[in-house]
Parts: sequence; C-alpha cells; structure tokens
Amino acid sequence: MSAAGRPTVVVTRRLPAPVEAELTRAFDARLNRDDHPLTPAELQDALRSADALLPTVSDRITAATLAVEPLRTRILANYGVGFNHIDVAAAKARGVVVTNTPEVLTDDTADDAIMLMLMVARRAGEGERQVRSGAWTGWRPTHLLGTKVSGKTLGLIGLGRIGRAVARRARHGFGMRVVFHDPYPPPAEVVAELAAEPRATVEDVLREADFVSLHSPATPETRHLMNAARLALMRPTAFLINTARGDIVDEAALVAALERRHIAGAALDVYEKEPLVTPALLTMENVVLLPHLGSATQETRVAMGMRALDNLMAFFAGTAPRDRVV
Repeated sequence: MSAAGRPTVVVTRRLPAPVEAELTRAFDARLNRDDHPLTPAELQDALRSADALLPTVSDRITAATLAVEPLRTRILANYGVGFNHIDVAAAKARGVVVTNTPEVLTDDTADDAIMLMLMVARRAGEGERQVRSGAWTGWRPTHLLGTKVSGKTLGLIGLGRIGRAVARRARHGFGMRVVFHDPYPPPAEVVAELAAEPRATVEDVLREADFVSLHSPATPETRHLMNAARLALMRPTAFLINTARGDIVDEAALVAALERRHIAGAALDVYEKEPLVTPALLTMENVVLLPHLGSATQETRVAMGMRALDNLMAFFAGTAPRDRVV
C-alpha cells in the first residue's frame, strides 16, 4: 500500500486517457509515461514494489520473472483476453492471481478477421501500394483480379466468442457457408443458430474451406497448430487468416507453402515472434500484414481498461474478480 493507504498498481504501457484517469483516481497508479516496453529487470522491480501489475501482451512474465524476491505483487490484471505471455502456472505457484478482459473485444476482433479476409481476397493491400507509389496507370479489365468472397466456404478453427462473431458476419453478411472444428464446441442450439457445420478434425476443415480463419487460444497444444502438414491440406486457392495468436502458425512453414503456391495467400494480424515478422513475408504481395490491430478501436481499448480496473477493484475489495484465470 502507498502512504495514502491505496494499493500501488504499475501500468506497463500507456492506456487510453479515460482509463489512466480512473486508475489514478482509484489507486496509486504508476504510469508508463514514455510507453516503452518494460525490460525483464523493470518487470521484476515492479513485482517487488507494487501490489498489482496491469500488463499487456507486450510483457513477457515468465517463471524466471516471477521468481523475484521479495514478491509484493498479488494480482496481474492483464489488459487483453489472451494471456499466453504470462506463465500462469508459475503465477499460481507463487499465489498471484491472474485476470484478463474477455467479451469486450469480441466484435472488433471479428471485424478485423473479416477485414483481413476481404483485403487478401480482393488484393486491397497490393492496390493501395500501387496507388500510393504512383504505379497505377488506370482501369483495365484484367487489373488486380482477386477472389470473390460471397458464397464461399469459411472454415473456422475454434468457435468461441470471436469465432461465433465471425461466423455471424460471414453467414449473414456474405452468404458464406461456415464449417468449423472446436474440441470444446458451444451448445447445439448455438451451432444451429449460426447454421455452422461441425467437422470432426482440423484436417477436415482445411480440406473443405476457401478461407481458413484461426480462433484458437494459444496453449502448448495449439503451438504450430498450422504446420507444414496441415498447410499442405489446404486448397491451392485457399487463404489463411490469423487474428488469434502468432505462435499458432509455424511461420517458416507458411512461407514455404506460399512460395510453393500450396495456398493462395495469407492475412495476419499476429506473429510468431511479435513484433518481429519473418522477413520473407514482408516481400510477398499475396500476404496482408497488420500490426496486431484486433481490438484497436477507441471504444474497445477503453472498455478493456475499465474491465481490468473492475478486476483490480474487486480484488482489493476482497471479492472475486469476475475474469479470474488463476
């Protein structure tokens, strides 16, 4: 606790102004004024000196980081739904609560997936680059012919909140047929409402889909879920879209599949070694690359911060945070 009796919270990155104002009002908040990524040593200093951390996906909170002594921090109120950057087993072993911010970013991330699908299918990135560079010479019938989206088959790997939101947009907005695989599928009535067709395996989805969109959590089991063998099962006219987590895709295998034209293209918002991007992807015209924009709207980034704030308020009031992970 601070001298004023308020819990001390280290906020690892700049957050939208309304969130920082509320954090400062409720806590002794230590803000990251220059928005630099914290080093492991800085994270350990925070764990020693603060009652709570509000980290983001850019903070790697490993078992080694959490091994700090003395450990003062009692809760990691993660800003984001994914928490694979936190060693939750190590946190649990040290008695540190971990929370996340689900639900509030579902629509924006689903919009991002649809945007990527349209961009890669209709060659929007290539077209904009031509216009900006002055290379466009005018309309002609065979210029930048892309792939029609409406009426095609969308394959979803994962049918959680975001996967379901993508399915609704694809089905009702573009008349797409939706097939999916999820080892923990939603209730039958939810699947029926979506008019989505279950498949027994990931491989079954890949063989059938014109577009494959990934919506699986990042776990040890899903690392490199999309490997060389699975990429080889996709149609040569199919596109891969990833708005989930970067290490679900083996980027070296993806580059090879693209170079060999085993698939038609890819659209990525997340990367295996983010923020580093496999250099070969940067040279490929049939690849759309975005800088992790899934939840990047003013409304949602504020909502995420307020959700993290709610978790902190509940914890320090002695009640259970609603988004507790461990």
